[in-house]
Amino acid sequence: MSDDALSRLLSARGWLMADGATGTNLFNMGLSSGEPPELWNIDRPDNIRTLYRSAVEAGSDIFLTNTFGGNASRLKLHNAQGRVHELNRVGAALGREIADASGREVVVAGSVGPTGDIFEPMGTLTHALAVEMFHEQAEGLKAGGADVLWVETISAPEEFRAAAEAADRAGMPWVGTMSFDTAGRTMMGVTSATLADLVEKLPNPPLAFGANCGVGASDLMRTVMGFLATGTTRPVVAKGNAGIPKYHDGHIHYDGTPELMAVYAVMARDAGVRIIGGCCGTMPEHLMAMRRALEETPPGPPPSLDEVAAKLGAFSSASDGTGEGEAPPRRERRGRRG
Repeated sequence: MSDDALSRLLSARGWLMADGATGTNLFNMGLSSGEPPELWNIDRPDNIRTLYRSAVEAGSDIFLTNTFGGNASRLKLHNAQGRVHELNRVGAALGREIADASGREVVVAGSVGPTGDIFEPMGTLTHALAVEMFHEQAEGLKAGGADVLWVETISAPEEFRAAAEAADRAGMPWVGTMSFDTAGRTMMGVTSATLADLVEKLPNPPLAFGANCGVGASDLMRTVMGFLATGTTRPVVAKGNAGIPKYHDGHIHYDGTPELMAVYAVMARDAGVRIIGGCCGTMPEHLMAMRRALEETPPGPPPSLDEVAAKLGAFSSASDGTGEGEAPPRRERRGRRG
């Protein structure tokens, strides 16, 4: 067993709880739409400490750093591409400070989101350039004291491979999740079975893999159940959004209640998921309800898809994306983890 914090916790515990949203929480603290959250690592560090501390106090065993868009391609949109190392280092260092003060082992996971660029031949991004960008970010996170790299919201297999190589170059353990938000597939057409296969063929596979963001808790559950159906023995991650986004009164609101997220957390655990958290819209009150439910609800049999739909809401599409002859739509992803 590797001597890193995440491996230690996974070997000691049946399940671990990850954190919730980054963007939603920061918007509630005054972050403007379009403003890069990573700059707050330097400009408003107390807000970032509060973000991290709120996850730890809600019972998270793992929290992600405020570095999702901390690569040169994303930061270039704000003329901050020269600050990659600094912003990632400080984002991780603030996390290390909060984790070390918690009185228990808490994993600081260095968040690494997509570059926002499209690979050749559709776009201009090459494998070498993607590895270079991810490696630069990884070195900053490593310098700040992150325990593990947490590659998330990826759509393209090429980008997943590049992030894996960058983690290897940095000598960092890593976790990788994709976002299955297009009728059970990622925007670039990856299915749950494809990702499970891809992970095992990597020269340096992740400690754990899974799905984050996407549509809602039911769709996410269907995807992670797809991973588990392949017979994978690698720990699976589920980080679902708190319900479905609804626009009202000039802002996006996620309709998932703490009670719904608690049901989702227990269903994920009973399905065999080892790392359970939330994504967009998931606030400390959701995490507290999830932690309480995970600790107080006795283990049960793996849920069926019918039970998932009945308890968490209908699926957004009839198919899980693995059917034959389906042509997934191809479009560019510009989202930010919420």
